[in-house]
Amino acid sequence: MKPRAKRGLAVAAGLAALGGAVALMLNAFQSNLVFFFSPTQIAANEAPQGRNFRVGGLVEEGSIRREPGGLTINFVGTDLAKAIPVSYTGLLPDLFKEGKGVVAQGKLGADGIFRADQVLAKHDENYMPPEAADALKKAQSGAMSAGGTLKGGQQ
Repeated sequence: MKPRAKRGLAVAAGLAALGGAVALMLNAFQSNLVFFFSPTQIAANEAPQGRNFRVGGLVEEGSIRREPGGLTINFVGTDLAKAIPVSYTGLLPDLFKEGKGVVAQGKLGADGIFRADQVLAKHDENYMPPEAADALKKAQSGAMSAGGTLKGGQQ
């Protein structure tokens, strides 16, 4: 084999290895990518079915229900325009309260209940995740421009 052919073969093998590494990296990135959706977007069927994503907003007042004898907690997350029921089994953060900001990560069930694997609460009085704050602002401006009054997370 001529040196030129050997060099060409080495370059082709190197490019193939590099392409394989990039493909593996992109596959790992895509499987770990988690998108954020508001309850309004979920109600509009913009959220993926069967994939993990995050939903954020406020914990609706009077919506927290603890199942007896277990760690399962059901609550309603709202962006003040729409609401979504959330079910979570596990320990909640200390700052999790009604009327406060929350971000839950999990999957939307066929029954319309969001089954969370993880629940995150804000860390102080002034902080809310940027995605949740933007979703709340958009929902409030959309609901107010429609002329509706908001009570309990519904129009």
